[in-house]
Amino acid sequence: MAGATMAAPAAAAEQTIPAKDGQPSTAAANPTANDYPVDGMGDGVTSGGYNQSRWAEDWTKLRDPKKRDDPIDRLKFIPIAGDGDTYLTLSGEFRLRVNHVTNPDLRDRRAQRQDINRIVGAADLHIGDHLRFFGELAHGGLSGVELGTRLPQLKNALVVQQSFVDLTGDVGGAHLGVRYGRQTFADGPNLMVVPRDNNTIFTVFNGARVWARGTKVRADAFDFYTTRLGVNGTSDDLIDRGRRFSGVSAGIVVPRDWFGGSKLFFDPFVWRLRNDAAVWGTRTLREKRMFYGLHLYGDAGPVNVDYTIQHQGGEFGNQDISAWLIFAAQSYRLGKGRTAPRIGFHADYASGGGSYDGGTLRTSLAPFGNNIYYSYQLYATPTNLIALAPNVTFNPIPKLRTTLEYQASWRATDTDAVYRANGSAFAGTQNVRGVRKIADTLRAQVVWSFTPRVSFTGRYEHLIAGPSLTRAGFRSSDFLAGWLSFRF
Repeated sequence: MAGATMAAPAAAAEQTIPAKDGQPSTAAANPTANDYPVDGMGDGVTSGGYNQSRWAEDWTKLRDPKKRDDPIDRLKFIPIAGDGDTYLTLSGEFRLRVNHVTNPDLRDRRAQRQDINRIVGAADLHIGDHLRFFGELAHGGLSGVELGTRLPQLKNALVVQQSFVDLTGDVGGAHLGVRYGRQTFADGPNLMVVPRDNNTIFTVFNGARVWARGTKVRADAFDFYTTRLGVNGTSDDLIDRGRRFSGVSAGIVVPRDWFGGSKLFFDPFVWRLRNDAAVWGTRTLREKRMFYGLHLYGDAGPVNVDYTIQHQGGEFGNQDISAWLIFAAQSYRLGKGRTAPRIGFHADYASGGGSYDGGTLRTSLAPFGNNIYYSYQLYATPTNLIALAPNVTFNPIPKLRTTLEYQASWRATDTDAVYRANGSAFAGTQNVRGVRKIADTLRAQVVWSFTPRVSFTGRYEHLIAGPSLTRAGFRSSDFLAGWLSFRF
């Protein structure tokens, strides 16, 4: 579906945040009077103190000057009032990145090189225990060879990436909160909704989010419009009233003594997405799509799981929608330490059909998810897709985390197209019948965390086009990328 980029969790993590020991981890972010675990709050992963959404970080430990190790630490907790309850946190990021792609768009043409930079600055003002204001500006620079269309998510002079106000408090043993303004949102499966760190400018929403959290259960409701980015400054980034995203995500802490000791979360969710200009096949119509899902994730001993099952209903014009998405990612730790190797796989099903031949629309949709999960080159998405991918993750040297993955993918039905990450179809693939194989994909990622603030990420992908693509004139492709990131 054009205009709604797609999705994804697991071997190719959506964000690469340096940690003190080079490993991903969750740490306390915005601790409250309740004890609901931070890992299950739906605010993303905090590692080494840093989160993709900078407002989710907690730097109150630096209230004590003795715990400030360098000048940057002084920026994380700047007292405004003598009592220390009113303080300012400053944060930012500088990222330099190069992408190289052969056969861009899987067509036989000159290779593409993108030279990209990201500059972000944010201020987080806490006024007492209940009120906070957060603002964030971002710049995206882009140059190179064979750039094609310069998307505003990559090249942008200046964006008000986030700007919101929070009001929170504890009532009857529960922590209550409301947030209003422009904000990131990640309360759902990684394949469905994340800020998309792969882009230079994040995916952000405009509207309200409210939550209630106890010690074992929580509920989170939201009502958002998406953002239509301009490229020339802060005045041309508009609220897109044509796409409205709303719903409720709940959370339940699975008893810790289950499965011989576990740290699992069970999150049911009901969402609604209205898109006034959805595109399926050759038609552009209003779509109202409902998402009814269950999400189980976390650790059970040495096993990490991330499972999602959901049904999608609604209407595309006068066409009924009935689609399914099933995501199943799991890994096993070969040892007791956090740096121990892991072996795993993900197996996923995304229904397809009805885009071109009428009847019930069975094309599934992952609207705002991790769009590198199936392809670093953004050549796959969970629409009309079956994917199976074994993977292994290990540390060849301290602070260097390596992931290797082989992925085989097929169409769920050969009467529908192959879809890329922005939701658009590879032209002509809907007419290729009798075969389902999309591609075989070999992937490698390394993350070298020099310090909690500085990291280098390298990615390589070799996509071997299968008959669903080659019979429509598409080619195989290689992708190579590397970037250096500094956060403070």
